[in-house]
Amino acid sequence: MVIGMERALIVGVNLNQGDNFELSMKELASLAEACDMEVVGQAEQNMENVNTATYIGSGKVEEVREAAEYLEADIVIFDNALSPIQLRNLQDALGKPVMDRTTLILEIFSSRAKTKEAKLQVEVARLQYMLPRLVGLHEALSRQGGGSGSMSNKGAGEKKIELDRRRLEQRLTSMKRELEEIAGEREVQRKKRAQSGIPRVALVGYTNAGKSTIMNMLVNTYIGDEEKRVFEKDMLFATLDTTVRRIAPPDRNPFLLSDTVGFISKLPHNLIKAFRSTLEEVREADLLLQIIDYSDENHTEYMKVTQDTLHELGADHIPMIYVFNKADLCGMGHLAMIQGDDKIFMSAKAPDGIDALLNLIAGKLAGGYRDCELLIPYKRGDVVSYLNDNAVIYEMDYREDGVYLSANLKISDAGKYEEFMCETEK
Repeated sequence: MVIGMERALIVGVNLNQGDNFELSMKELASLAEACDMEVVGQAEQNMENVNTATYIGSGKVEEVREAAEYLEADIVIFDNALSPIQLRNLQDALGKPVMDRTTLILEIFSSRAKTKEAKLQVEVARLQYMLPRLVGLHEALSRQGGGSGSMSNKGAGEKKIELDRRRLEQRLTSMKRELEEIAGEREVQRKKRAQSGIPRVALVGYTNAGKSTIMNMLVNTYIGDEEKRVFEKDMLFATLDTTVRRIAPPDRNPFLLSDTVGFISKLPHNLIKAFRSTLEEVREADLLLQIIDYSDENHTEYMKVTQDTLHELGADHIPMIYVFNKADLCGMGHLAMIQGDDKIFMSAKAPDGIDALLNLIAGKLAGGYRDCELLIPYKRGDVVSYLNDNAVIYEMDYREDGVYLSANLKISDAGKYEEFMCETEK
């Protein structure tokens, strides 16, 4: 037993889910550990349909109660969302706090949120989930007192629930208003980035697949500023906040890279709704990099979850590169291997893997660029400076009548600076 950690008994119902059930239960245990709990036992039941009153059958309820007592569990966690009546009945029958998968994920998100926006998003999702469950939370106060039926004569329990609901609804409205203001600011930032014409690339994938590691490798190599790194740790949902960094390799066109919150199976719908403004970075990307932990035997199932989540976000039409990370742990060595124009097997911590990935990205984004030759008057040093930062310069020559550039430009920039094109380019 780990001193100071809550002891959790996890419970799941197999509704003909096959291997997905075992995977879901394994993931539930990882989620509990990510919430600083010690999993001391697991209970399962095969059923055609869940019990509307207690989710599991009455016999299994007694079995779980006895197991929780024997294992000295502090809390019982169910793998699926519980209805308010199921939550109340289970807490009565088990005599212990009961939590479902959604509440557990919300707890993790709440503990990991750092920025004001992330904290508001998690709290909005938590309140939206809590509101219909107030009856279950106040079962001890649910009896009415006697009276004629007027509001003034209602029991303390009912009045308490109504007051709590009203407070939560007011708080929810206030926080949604704050989020809308922050979302407006984020939209302004997004529009500025879009106006720059720099391609946008977003990292997506299952939680803990290595997105932040790849982001940090690119930051270390092409920015070199420790403060620009993102938080990186081997645990579920290490990163919640969307981070955007400008990556400018010396011999390739620059792009904006965003690192977003990881996905997970049965990700609460309220969380997706609450984080929608943050996840707009995914929807508006020109290219997605789906990071996959190739060393995980369940990576195929995780890829499907990612695809389903992208579909829900309306981002499943965006071009994608599949990055099979941690390939070195599968006997493939440290050298990157590319398949076609959209798959790469690599290790995020190997320099050759990052270089090969950049080649794939450049190939996918090439459609938005063209090679040009320009002759820019010396008085337009601002244009030379801009192209040095936003184009790949093949050749630069200081001539009598201006600066000659042979470069690979964004198509929008080629149109913008058409007046400086050499005669052979017009």
